[in-house]
Amino acid sequence: MRLTAFTDYGLRALMRLAGEPDRVFTTDEIAREFAISRNHLTKVVREMADAGLVATHRGAGGGLRLARPAAAITIGEVVRRLESRHAIVECFRDDGGGCRLTAHCRLKGHLAAATAAFLGQLDKTSLADCAYTPPLLSGDDPTPRRTRE
Repeated sequence: MRLTAFTDYGLRALMRLAGEPDRVFTTDEIAREFAISRNHLTKVVREMADAGLVATHRGAGGGLRLARPAAAITIGEVVRRLESRHAIVECFRDDGGGCRLTAHCRLKGHLAAATAAFLGQLDKTSLADCAYTPPLLSGDDPTPRRTRE
């Protein structure tokens, strides 16, 4: 199963937040660190905030952090939420798609089972299991860290 860039960016951001759970990050920091579009990441962050995965705060000292402990968030939950608009095949769309085989399809059930197995495996992995903290390179000047108050 191929995940969209939207989900990929969301997973990277969440893994980074999980690596330093007491730190508040800006979208710009994460976008720069992973060399991804800030505008695209902003949309991902908005979706994750709506899902209760991240908490965001505007203004001075604002940014984002995990809304719940990393151990309480499964990768399966994240993928389900961020991939909810993207059906694996057309007939999985909410409107049923336009596939002419739908009434007689013998593949849909197998694809549904494979998707369930894939997500079931991801449900066994928490965000804490995948937390990412980048190694500091010798001589690097670390970015000033903001902590939650």
